[in-house]
Amino acid sequence: MIFDQFLLATSVLTRLPVAPKTDGLAPEEGAVAEASWAFPVVGAGIGMIAAIVLFLASMCGLGETASALLALVAAGFTTGALHEDGLADTADGLGGGRTREEKLAIMRDSRQGTYGILALILSIGLRAAALASIPGPIEAGLALIAAHAASRATLPIVMRWLVPARDDGLGAAAGTPGPIAMLVALAIGIFVAIGMLGPVRGPVALVLMGMPVAAMAALARRQIGGYTGDVLGALQQIGEIVMLLVASAK
Repeated sequence: MIFDQFLLATSVLTRLPVAPKTDGLAPEEGAVAEASWAFPVVGAGIGMIAAIVLFLASMCGLGETASALLALVAAGFTTGALHEDGLADTADGLGGGRTREEKLAIMRDSRQGTYGILALILSIGLRAAALASIPGPIEAGLALIAAHAASRATLPIVMRWLVPARDDGLGAAAGTPGPIAMLVALAIGIFVAIGMLGPVRGPVALVLMGMPVAAMAALARRQIGGYTGDVLGALQQIGEIVMLLVASAK
């Protein structure tokens, strides 16, 4: 049961060819919410893949910026750029639409607008700059693991706090995480962040990450009435950016 939930979380958050046995059927309604406790575990794995690429690039003699960008590419390939796509769509929808219906329609449109492109540039640029300024590939790798785990630990909290903005789509089908799943995800995210960043920087990063994530969630509730899969992707990106920035602070 636990392992199946981990596989389901992995199949939702990544493009890795893993999935629990469902006889070819889609997951039952609410199954993703039940498996959301594993989101930070999957995130730590994604961060580890990115960290390995960063370390190997550094060992091959590449500079800090090139190594950082390759690490971001590795993470993007692992997830299918799922969260980056969510960030771009959310930026376009919330920035470009006038009414709730317009915002949701824009977010569902696969075409990218100016707000989305700018959001992607900022996300990639800030993360790459932060990683490049962290002294040493090992320290940068640890920061990647912390950022990917902690940022995904926030998603079950948002899924429980907000309601789906649509009657269909990922948010509606995912369900609402129970308190145990939410608390386990939170505990895992905190444990990984402190373990990777230390007893001082880790808690500071978590607190600073929580503020913009909460603000973005509140903005989504006010503008579109809740969350969508795109909003969750945007929240993950915001959390990852903040975690890496704090890890890079002198």
